[in-house]
Amino acid sequence: MSDPLVAVKDLEVYFPVRSSGVVSRHVNDVKAVDGVTFEINRGETLGLVGESGCGKTTTGLALLRLLQPTGGTVRFDGLDVIDLDRADLRALRKRMAMIFQDPYASLDPRMSIGKIVAEPLEIHSLVRSRADKHRRVGDLLEMVGLSPDYRNRYPHEFSGGQRQRVGIARALATEPDFIVCDEPIAALDVSIQAAVMNLLEDLQRDLGLTYLFIAHDLSAVQHFSDRIAVMYLGRIVEVADRVPLYEEPKHPYTDALLSAVPVPDPVVERSRTRTILEGDVPSPLDPPSGCNFHPRCPRAFEPCSVADPALAAAPEHDVACHLYD
Repeated sequence: MSDPLVAVKDLEVYFPVRSSGVVSRHVNDVKAVDGVTFEINRGETLGLVGESGCGKTTTGLALLRLLQPTGGTVRFDGLDVIDLDRADLRALRKRMAMIFQDPYASLDPRMSIGKIVAEPLEIHSLVRSRADKHRRVGDLLEMVGLSPDYRNRYPHEFSGGQRQRVGIARALATEPDFIVCDEPIAALDVSIQAAVMNLLEDLQRDLGLTYLFIAHDLSAVQHFSDRIAVMYLGRIVEVADRVPLYEEPKHPYTDALLSAVPVPDPVVERSRTRTILEGDVPSPLDPPSGCNFHPRCPRAFEPCSVADPALAAAPEHDVACHLYD
């Protein structure tokens, strides 16, 4: 197998907490991402799932260095993204892009659709003339299923699904290799979600794209992803191919997440055993000792409160749990 396109090792993103008063001092850190490790192969979709606030979006932003990591390494096609200077990072950014969650907030309402899609082309000097830019914007709009005649319209004239297609066209403008999809269907009506996911799949097939697909909709992740990483309180607790993960989850947190997904067959639904987690997710400002999940884990035992389990490799699953030590 060739080297992965994206390789993340011990990634940390901490947000400092400072005391109030005349003399402000650093008193603690919010550990939004705390030692995350994973790889994404070329042409693959890695799904990243977990509860709200677990650090999924922060991880995606850190991969593109839209947030500066506190520690660890992010290698993109062999280059260390974190150590790149401003000029080299700007050159590399042509190969990376992001589709944002909220199509109502991610498009500038003062800019026409044509200007929004053309902006990356202008920033990276990818068009030589006005006619070239006009043609390229029309091609990008057609690629995502919109008419080139829409280029002079503004975001408020479009539905949520159409706005998200504009966001996808903008992400494709520089012909990237890697796209972070940050819950791209979460803000859309259910009737529109499937169309947007089918568009992303078609683009991946036609353009050879690699995706990090961030979502909390486990059904969408199962359909869309090749492999899935499960995140809890800033850490990856399990990584596996989609079929083994859904058929036989190893980590108790993954099992609890999947047991919460309803099954459309009422007979099967009545016979299922639910895993109900007690308590709330701890604060990333003061995470528990040992395994972050142990205060809520129905299968916790003595080592869980003391030692932090490493993400151990296995034939079909990588899992961070003392049950498999």
